[in-house]
Amino acid sequence: MTKAGPTNSQHTKYSGSNYALDTPKAAEVVPIDKWNTTRIEMKNPHVEHWLNGKKVVEYDLWSGEWKAHKTEGKWKKAPHYGEAKKGHIGLQNHGGLTMFRNIKSGHYKAIIIIPVKTGICFH
Repeated sequence: MTKAGPTNSQHTKYSGSNYALDTPKAAEVVPIDKWNTTRIEMKNPHVEHWLNGKKVVEYDLWSGEWKAHKTEGKWKKAPHYGEAKKGHIGLQNHGGLTMFRNIKSGHYKAIIIIPVKTGICFH
């Protein structure tokens, strides 16, 4: 990823993205020796993804646009993807070194704050 944002066709899988659905806008990751900070704010159905203090993605769950992205992409064969109103948080990487610290979650604002050492994708 460059300072301007994603540079290849996998743009919906970059740090800050709504994994395989929405591309982060103006997302900038910090150097490898620093910690990225990410936050997901959910006020049903509105969701915002923040990366290093900048809002990089926002969408409304279950909206027409959200459903179109879902049926046109990776999740088209997963009919129940994104339908749950509550559940678990999954953290993943794709084979590289990934470290997490200060993971917080709360029902009071449905905010997740996760500083990460390398890029992370949420879904």
